[in-house]
Amino acid sequence: MYIVVIGGGKVGYHLGKALLSEGHEILIIEKERIRIEFISNDLGGVCLLGDGCEVSTQADAGASRADMLVSVTGDDEDNLVACQVAKHKFKVPHTIARINNPNNEAIFRRLGIDVTINSTDVIMESIQQEVPTHMLTHLMTLHERGMEMVEIKIPADARSVGRKIKDLDLPTGSILTLIMRRDQKPLMATPDIIIQIGDQIIALTPTDTEDQLKIALKGN
Repeated sequence: MYIVVIGGGKVGYHLGKALLSEGHEILIIEKERIRIEFISNDLGGVCLLGDGCEVSTQADAGASRADMLVSVTGDDEDNLVACQVAKHKFKVPHTIARINNPNNEAIFRRLGIDVTINSTDVIMESIQQEVPTHMLTHLMTLHERGMEMVEIKIPADARSVGRKIKDLDLPTGSILTLIMRRDQKPLMATPDIIIQIGDQIIALTPTDTEDQLKIALKGN
């Protein structure tokens, strides 16, 4: 793929390096000449000096043929504008924006950014995965459908233990899809499967029903 990266800071540099190693064609747009020189010395001629928010700069970068644009500057407003220009002016099919302030995520979603990367959420999810008592972990957000993919760990005192899936009072729109048990292959979450202690369940649920899903599986 041809991927345009806005921002040549640490995130943009390491992202560009990783994408090149995967065989993608990239171009990093960066405002500061000193960063351009640093990246060029390491990665070669994959940089363009300019403001990634400007139409003329994206035109020079060939955004009209880009498969994806990723904006990872330290400024949320710049990331939003860059993605908006790419999507609406150059019809770039996929846009990804880094969000530094979690409060801005809803705005980015409403304005049609395909994927948002919230560094705070990424760190929190990593912490949650390391805490064995934490019951629910976010795996993926499906923004366009208003759904979350989550992993639920079933503790010994969960109300769902010993019950069939079809007998659970799941919230509307929630679907249990896969069950992982120790030393067994993953199981499809069919209606007659009985929930066991230690089950790791992959589920799809509307973003506003996560608490209801936890109550249905664990209890208050």
